[in-house]
Amino acid sequence: MAEREDLELQRSTAPKGGEKCGQKSGQEVSEGESKEKGQLPVYQSDRILRERQYSPRHRTAWLKQLPESVQRRAARLYQQLDDLRPLHREARQELLAESRKHPASTLLRQIPWLGPIRVALLIAFLQTPYRFRTKRQLWAYSGLALRTHVSGEYRSAGGQLQRAKRPPALRGLNENHNHELKALFKSTATRASAAAGPFGEFYAALLATGMRPTMARLTVARKIAAIVLTIWKKGERFDPGQLKRQAA
Repeated sequence: MAEREDLELQRSTAPKGGEKCGQKSGQEVSEGESKEKGQLPVYQSDRILRERQYSPRHRTAWLKQLPESVQRRAARLYQQLDDLRPLHREARQELLAESRKHPASTLLRQIPWLGPIRVALLIAFLQTPYRFRTKRQLWAYSGLALRTHVSGEYRSAGGQLQRAKRPPALRGLNENHNHELKALFKSTATRASAAAGPFGEFYAALLATGMRPTMARLTVARKIAAIVLTIWKKGERFDPGQLKRQAA
């Protein structure tokens, strides 16, 4: 499970700049089109292609497809990759060993789809949950807080200033945040939403209300962050039943 988490976190990258709520990325559009055609999602086929490109068994075939002028440089890059892989494994083992010493590790491992790698990274990124008084502060730090914009908050009526009834407009997510932490929560929410379990049921309940998939996944990510903060602070056990009651 640690290796699978490691690969998922390597593939998940934090978006640059602000995000527009409800805006579909190219990956999501491609995934939907592929499902309609009964094919593998594009991102999954890309993952398989990348694994073959870096696999020692397929390297010779890939190198032959390159011009002779760049084959030697590509071979040197493959050699660098082979030299770094043992260091990567050692660093991962040391990360997991240090994480197990932290009392929060056992608590956070209760949460579905938070395996040893993600928990170790959470502990490293956050250090202590008491930095955040409320879940909204953690959302802002993780890049999961909604930005709003109000134009014409007050209007003049009969010589008196009155607050306008126009609701504030959403302007995406906050841009000033920890990008690694945002990628962690988003990748966890993406995996949890697509799988059976309490978060999958919570995601399905959000879709049933008419919420867009992108907003539903964002809500799942915010929910996971809130649960992490609560369990870490209070030392409670994860209760799937409470999540179901909130989705109902």
